[in-house]
Amino acid sequence: ALAACANDTGIDNTPAEVAAAAYVAPGPKSISLITVVNNRSGSGGHSALVINGSQQVIFDPAGSFRDPRVIERGDVLYGMSPKWISAYKSAHARSTYHIVTQQIPVTEAQAEQALNLAMANGAVSGAFCSNATSSLLSKVSGFEQIKTTFFPVALQQQFATLPGVTTTKYYEDDEGGITDGVQAAMLTQ
Repeated sequence: ALAACANDTGIDNTPAEVAAAAYVAPGPKSISLITVVNNRSGSGGHSALVINGSQQVIFDPAGSFRDPRVIERGDVLYGMSPKWISAYKSAHARSTYHIVTQQIPVTEAQAEQALNLAMANGAVSGAFCSNATSSLLSKVSGFEQIKTTFFPVALQQQFATLPGVTTTKYYEDDEGGITDGVQAAMLTQ
């Protein structure tokens, strides 16, 4: 069973809502691969990208992170401030899954290319999260060595070979699912 690669049930917000939600993160541009990993088997449950370009978004293909305050269009979550990124990780982490975040600094051009590819991608079918994420990455200048895969951990292993990657892991010990995590995050936003 996949942790988060569900059939998309998101509602596309309007272009005006997307523009109004833009969040510009301070600091250098980066791309971060988020992998949801099963604590028991080590297999992957979901792949997503945090793209910090002219705005910071999460490309959440076939994802199930939903909150009425999150603006979404075509599996891209807009307005992704550090609090929302923390909420996203918390919603996916639980006693059975942890989160691996691999961040790599990129140029402004690479960040914009990734951002544009994510925004143009459109909604992704269930169970295609890693396929869509790896396909997008392979089209970004400097990431051409990424091979398309259906397996989150295989993508994580490929991403780890890129120069300059820093890796962090996030654990929680609750029993809830993504919906429970989003509801808990709603209380803190």
